Amino acid sequence: MASSRPVRGMAVLAVGALVWGLAAGPAVADNIRDQQWALKAYKADTDVWPVSQGDGVTVAVMDSGVLADHQDLSGQVIAGADLTGDGTDGRIDSLGHGTGMASLIAGHGHGDQSGVMGLAPKARILPIRLSLQGSDDFSASGDLKFPDALRYAVDHGAKVVNMSFVDSMRTSREDRAAINYAVSRDVVLVAGTGNLGSVVSYPAAFPGVVAVGAIDRQGNVWEKSNRGPEVSLVAPGVGIYSAGNKSTSDYRYASGTSDATAYVSAIAALVRSKYPALSAGQVIRRMITSAAAPPDHSQVPNDRYGYGIASPSKALAANPAVDGGPTENPLLTRVESQGGPESASPAPVPDGRSAASGASGGGVPGWLYGAGGGVLVLIVLGVAVLVRRARRAEQRRRAAAVSYPQSHPGHPSHQEPRR
Repeated sequence: MASSRPVRGMAVLAVGALVWGLAAGPAVADNIRDQQWALKAYKADTDVWPVSQGDGVTVAVMDSGVLADHQDLSGQVIAGADLTGDGTDGRIDSLGHGTGMASLIAGHGHGDQSGVMGLAPKARILPIRLSLQGSDDFSASGDLKFPDALRYAVDHGAKVVNMSFVDSMRTSREDRAAINYAVSRDVVLVAGTGNLGSVVSYPAAFPGVVAVGAIDRQGNVWEKSNRGPEVSLVAPGVGIYSAGNKSTSDYRYASGTSDATAYVSAIAALVRSKYPALSAGQVIRRMITSAAAPPDHSQVPNDRYGYGIASPSKALAANPAVDGGPTENPLLTRVESQGGPESASPAPVPDGRSAASGASGGGVPGWLYGAGGGVLVLIVLGVAVLVRRARRAEQRRRAAAVSYPQSHPGHPSHQEPRR
């Protein structure tokens, strides 16, 4: 999105105006698969699809609708709903955003290795069309009807709901009730954090929702990816090709947390397909405990990476500690930085999580860690020295200070005011 501040009552697609090259001819379409760097990074051909392709799982895409006739989505999109008042079943898309998200989740390509492949190519897409419009921003053109859309998704069999849009003011009692309804019905909710480089927006900020930030090919958090204690995972979201809506052979190229959200929704579908007996909470635990460590070796969870880089192959691997453990959603007690119900710390995860120690990333390959290795070590050492000095300075300052109110910015319990 291009606006510099959140606007009351506006819902903004997380990719915003960060889309270019909307029209792509046949020659480009033939090369799209080679440009899907996320699939290569995840080793989808060898480490993911032989284990799961999302069979039997319905993913609801709450968005601008989905062009069901696109050559890379034919047969994948079932009849859904249209809450814009146009009277369609959701299988139409005037913006292209929803079609792009659907293709990253369940695209099957076409012909001989051509077109977009989704990470869960055998999942089904349930389109729910919302009132969204696009110019420099994609924003609500009327009542978003968020509670109605989410309840429709749950009541029509969606086991995963992809919400690649943001709406900073979505904090009403009805909205929260809809989130709680979906959680109580064992649904995995996934949403983008937003693209303003600011605090995590709603619906991603709601406790219980998997809030997804974007990373580039090197595993660095995208500079415009929103940050905060709500961040759960990060995934590929920079320089992403997906299906477009201009024609049945159209493609788009974008950067944003929208695309990262679609990839995490696909991972949830892969896990739900492979392990149908697991609760939504256990699926989420699998994803956050198997996440690859950040390339900067920062301690997780943190405000930039959450629990780490989402890894489909590791999320699908044997994990008896999670499968035999708690079934509730581990994100329900998460801090809500914009003034909602709060807890003292991010949600706990089971012992033995690999995000803090997984050097190889298992399924998120070496390109996340190998770039500039020697320089990285020097940077890490330099940061360590600076942190040590800062801690000593803080200790001296505290020793000299008498006291300060808990709302003081220096206090550990302080949170930024609602923006």
